[in-house]
Amino acid sequence: MEFTSIQQMLEETSSSGLPLWDAIRQADCQRQGISPQQSWDKMATMLQAMEDADRSYQETDRSHSGLSGGDGGKMARYIRAGKPLCGPFLSEVMAGALRMGECNACMKRIVAAPTAGACGVLPAVLLPYARQFQAEADRLVEALYVASGFGMVIAARASISGAEGGCQAEIGSAAAMAAPALVHLQGGTPEQMANACAMAVKNLLGLVCDPVGGLVEVPCVKRNVIGAMDALSAAQMALAGIESRVPPDQVLDAMREVGQSLPHTLRETGKGGLAATPFGLRYTPKEVDKR
Repeated sequence: MEFTSIQQMLEETSSSGLPLWDAIRQADCQRQGISPQQSWDKMATMLQAMEDADRSYQETDRSHSGLSGGDGGKMARYIRAGKPLCGPFLSEVMAGALRMGECNACMKRIVAAPTAGACGVLPAVLLPYARQFQAEADRLVEALYVASGFGMVIAARASISGAEGGCQAEIGSAAAMAAPALVHLQGGTPEQMANACAMAVKNLLGLVCDPVGGLVEVPCVKRNVIGAMDALSAAQMALAGIESRVPPDQVLDAMREVGQSLPHTLRETGKGGLAATPFGLRYTPKEVDKR
C-alpha cells in the first residue's frame, strides 16, 4: 500500500486502531513484501546512520569547492561560550543542521531525508530532542516512520525534487516530515501531525532552488537550519491546538502548483537567484575551470 493523501493515512489509523507510525509501517511491509521486524530494522539503521554522521563531523573538513565546512563548529563554540540568543536547545538544533549539511557537502555518509540537500533537518531536530527529553531510540524510530509516511504523501502529491519543485520540495518537504515526527514524540494526535505538516509546508511555500555553482552547498546548508526551525515552530503550533485553515492535502496540491510555476532558473539549474549573483557566477563550472 502507498498512501497518496494525508486524509488516507488518518482514515487508515482510525479504522485499524493502530498508532499512525505503525499504520505507516504496515503499509511499508505490504509495499516491500517484508516483515514488520525487517521494516523496523531498516528504519533503525537509518537512525543509526544519522547518529553516526553527526558524530563523525570534523570542523576542519572542507568541501572540494571550499564553500562549506567549519560552521557547525563555530555554532558549537558559540553555544559553549554561554547564553546563546536562541537558548541551548534551539542552538543545538541549529548546530546539528549545519553539521549534517556540511557532512553532505564533504561527501560523508548521510541519510537523504527526503534528499541529500535536505539531510540535516530531521536529524537536527530528532537527535537534540532525544538528548533534551531523554527519548528512547525506539521512540525515535517511530518518529522516523511518521516522517516517512508524510514524506511518501508529499512525493506522491507534490514533489521532493528541487529540479521539479524548487527548494520548497526539498527543505520544505524535510520540515514537513520533521514537524509531525516531533508532534508524535510529544504525544500529539494524528490530526495534530497532519496540521504540523501543512503549516511547515505553508511557511516555506515558494522557496526557490538556486545553488551556487550547481553545488548542494550555498545556500543549501544554511537552509537546513531554517527547515529545522520551521519544523519546530509548526510542531509547537499544532500541539497548542492551532490548525491549518487550508486542509493539509490542499496545501500539498498548492505546493505542486507553485513548484510547477517556478521558472526553470529557480529549479536547481544554478542559473537564477543566488547562483546568478556576482559571487555566485564566480563558481559556475566555466569560471571554476579557469582558476
